[in-house]
Amino acid sequence: MIGKYDVIIVGGGPAGIFAALEIVKTSDASVLLVEKGRDIDGRQCPARDRNVPCATCVPCNLVCGLGGAGAFSDGKLTLTSEFGGHLTDYFGREKADDLIRYVDDVYLSFGASDRLYGIGDGVDRLVRIASLAELRLTPMPLRHLGTDHCRSILTAMRDYLAPRLDFQLGTAVTSVITDNGQVNGIVTGTGDRFECDFLVLAPGREGSDWLSREAQRLGLTMHTNPIDVGVRVEVPVAVMEEFCEVLYEGKLEFLSPSFDDRIRTFCMCPAGEVIMESTGGVDPVITVNGHSYADHRSNNTNFALLMSTTFTEPFREPIAYGKYIARLANILSGGVLVQRLGDLMQGHRSTRERIERGLVRPTLASATPGDLSFVMPYRYLAGIVEMLRAMDKLVPGVASHHTLLYGVEVKFYSGRLQLSPCLETEVDNMFAAGDGVGISRGLIQASASGVAVAREILGRRS
Repeated sequence: MIGKYDVIIVGGGPAGIFAALEIVKTSDASVLLVEKGRDIDGRQCPARDRNVPCATCVPCNLVCGLGGAGAFSDGKLTLTSEFGGHLTDYFGREKADDLIRYVDDVYLSFGASDRLYGIGDGVDRLVRIASLAELRLTPMPLRHLGTDHCRSILTAMRDYLAPRLDFQLGTAVTSVITDNGQVNGIVTGTGDRFECDFLVLAPGREGSDWLSREAQRLGLTMHTNPIDVGVRVEVPVAVMEEFCEVLYEGKLEFLSPSFDDRIRTFCMCPAGEVIMESTGGVDPVITVNGHSYADHRSNNTNFALLMSTTFTEPFREPIAYGKYIARLANILSGGVLVQRLGDLMQGHRSTRERIERGLVRPTLASATPGDLSFVMPYRYLAGIVEMLRAMDKLVPGVASHHTLLYGVEVKFYSGRLQLSPCLETEVDNMFAAGDGVGISRGLIQASASGVAVAREILGRRS
């Protein structure tokens, strides 16, 4: 089969969807959106739905499919260019913030909540207490969708797009076609060839392996991104209640006194649940994550503590390094390890009996009690424990003996493609957007990058 389109978008996550929304809104361009995963309605996870060990489905329905990993994410819209990606590197702060405001309005128009966290009374007091604990707390306006509402919003976007473009779901793109430095189209796993004038690469984190291989084949320049490795922390709701009521998610940063490493909180999920997910792609591993729901509350709050590491030459395989650490946890547990902080501090392996005696009931019941010190480098664990002790001065109880640590949480950021200020690759009329190409780290900046690419394409067509 051979087809011809004005624009082809590879990837149906937030970047791809927002690129499509922007193009069909103001033009009659023919658009094909190709996504190797399933439609939103068909994305079911046995491990999540039945609380059983991860079956390593290929592709993983949690991270792959229409809506992208964002469809099952906690659905946080961080309304600032300070966090969540590198848009300011390409557009400057003023234009990046304009894009973010525009994207926020689009989310609101499709049903996002109008409540904003991180502003108003109580913020300054928490910032002061954090400073006294040697923590940097950066307040930010944040809109919370919730995992359930996030899916409904993305479903509404799909329904809007369906009569206005063509979808190819369950279809993997195997290669990009170029000729003399100009993009020509794509080839799919079924052998079909689709030609285009403009191509948008938005493969998501799950597609980062594929992107790296294609970049190497095409001779594109890529820059190494850092790797984030850490644990997911789970505490009773009451411990974090005041903090989360004011901020929902506060961005806390800490410098480890032992190694001067930067450690940060990530993806705070008040009254949420800890989950497992597969990285998908080549040689998948099982990692840990967290979700919160707008209409369903657990008795616990969870968040990640991550340490960022930027490796220097000659090392060029941060994703392989992160997978290696995650695989150690998979080997020892069959999936995800869980350990009480008190057991870790005392050099004990957590057992099921010790977990059951504790005050925190794990929301991920299939996690295997064990010893994280057999998995994670000492440098990581030392910094994580030091940050928990500092956080205990801001949020008393977070460094309790009963606090649960799940491992391993790893955030894989694709190597960053060499891009122009308009997000064009070194191939003419081939653009890149979203987390999978290394320029964003969350829903808002991924969505904004899709809008930016779409506007550049529309400008060239006019």
